[in-house]
Amino acid sequence: MHAFIEAARPRTLPAAIAPVLVGTAAAEELIAWRFVAALTVGLSIQIAVNYANDYFDGVKGVDTEHRVGPRRAVASGLVSRGEMKIAIALSLSIAAAAGALLAAATTPWLLAVGALAFLATLGYSGGPKPYASAGLGEAFVFIFFGLVATIGSAYVQDETIGRVAVLAAIPMGLLATAILVANNIRDIDTDRSAGKATLPSRLGNEKARSLYRGLLLGAYPFVPLIAGATGSAWPMLPLLSLPFAVPLLDKVRAEGPKLIPVLVGTARTELIFGILLAVGLWIS
Repeated sequence: MHAFIEAARPRTLPAAIAPVLVGTAAAEELIAWRFVAALTVGLSIQIAVNYANDYFDGVKGVDTEHRVGPRRAVASGLVSRGEMKIAIALSLSIAAAAGALLAAATTPWLLAVGALAFLATLGYSGGPKPYASAGLGEAFVFIFFGLVATIGSAYVQDETIGRVAVLAAIPMGLLATAILVANNIRDIDTDRSAGKATLPSRLGNEKARSLYRGLLLGAYPFVPLIAGATGSAWPMLPLLSLPFAVPLLDKVRAEGPKLIPVLVGTARTELIFGILLAVGLWIS
């Protein structure tokens, strides 16, 4: 069981938790079971993405003994290929069950959104042409862990798409994407040697680091816009997370294992930003 917990990469899970908190807070109503269901969908898909990436990169030989980041379950032999397939299917099944409940309570169109999310989960590093190797992984994260997760969490509460939820979805997407960019900067050398052309490996070290900084800082100009849309100053609370974000701008200069704290720090920043924004939205 420990191997599956490790393969779920708990440090990346704020990318699934924060947008659900923010989207729910952006809604006018709060239906508790729908919040729990939305959180279940988000976490299950995030874990499925991590399991699928572990499996496909292990099978394709992307993960080797030269890997800089945390060990991978399949490549290291901790989990067999068959066991990881079952774990992926189980994670997606849990997401499907929770999503079906939300669709039954709101609109069947959620099933179509869920199907696209499932295809994106498996297509990130799986299939003959994984889109992570086409430099499109960041776009997937921004769309599904930013826009879809935040707006969707608000929608299942109010059954409408509001301006505040849309505005709030953008910084959540930028921060979630920054997590992936931090991860892929660390793996530039090993990804290139394995033929995995992620966006950072295409951009190169310096441009990829500039992209990371832009994503991280780019979330903050949306804070006053969200506050203006609510007519309250309380949504300005996420600015208090800046002391966690600013040091990362310099730390991302590091190489190899020293980049691991950048990924962890980025995930922590998104979670703190999200919690503060959710609190501000709830109060307002």
